[in-house]
Amino acid sequence: MASPHHSPASLPNDAFAGTAAYYARYRPRYPADLYDYLTARFGLDGTQTTLDLGSGPGIIALPLSRLVAHVYAVDPDADMLTEGRAATEATRTTNITWVRGRDADLPGLGLPALHLTTIGKAFHWMDRRQTLTDLDALTAPGGGVALISPHAYPDVFIPSRWRPVIDEVRIRYLGPDRRAGNGLYPTTGRRHEELLATSPFNHVETVTWTQTVTRTLDEMVGLQLSQAYTSPALLGPHQDAYEHDLREALTELQPDGVFTQDLPTTAIIATRAHEEP
Repeated sequence: MASPHHSPASLPNDAFAGTAAYYARYRPRYPADLYDYLTARFGLDGTQTTLDLGSGPGIIALPLSRLVAHVYAVDPDADMLTEGRAATEATRTTNITWVRGRDADLPGLGLPALHLTTIGKAFHWMDRRQTLTDLDALTAPGGGVALISPHAYPDVFIPSRWRPVIDEVRIRYLGPDRRAGNGLYPTTGRRHEELLATSPFNHVETVTWTQTVTRTLDEMVGLQLSQAYTSPALLGPHQDAYEHDLREALTELQPDGVFTQDLPTTAIIATRAHEEP
């Protein structure tokens, strides 16, 4: 019997409400090769100032902070920033400033000149063209933007044989549309690379690395609860039932409870063409 759909009418506008603890614990980390590449590409030597826009709990900001002088980590979700601050305390990191804000707030945040802006799995939530215009005004000569994601597009990193099972349980509880807060999960339209090519950061290169990731059943369930379209806020009083049904479905798919995949990380690097050597 289908479970009742939880109405989003009273949900907060924040699409990631309730996900922060799951996001911090269960989202995949990026490989060391990514940071080696950024170091070489932008000459990171501990003196730069960088921005991590849409930082979440600091999945990029924390490792990046070891390579630069300072990171400004900007995110609209207060709980994400709380998780990030807790991580900096736990690791005794002192060179990250956590700022609550959205992409639209960039001109008013009082940021210094930036050598690099990283955006991890968040660009599709933003007004992409305006964000790039605002970053152009903030970015120092020779600087640039790095769009970083598990795969070039953020919703395609679940292997195809897992997706029907995970989607079926989501649809049973939340309906066929992928929802987020009071709206729907966004689609990007034009590819990021196409939009970048007509922006101030019009020299574009794409680099991909692949790492093997193994998750337990608990980690698979936690990963789904970190998503905007299966957030605890959307699930509401049905979260426990959703978790139970998802566990059953995943166990039937993978009885040994070991979920292994080759997970690509894609970095789209964009700089100003006239500044390229």
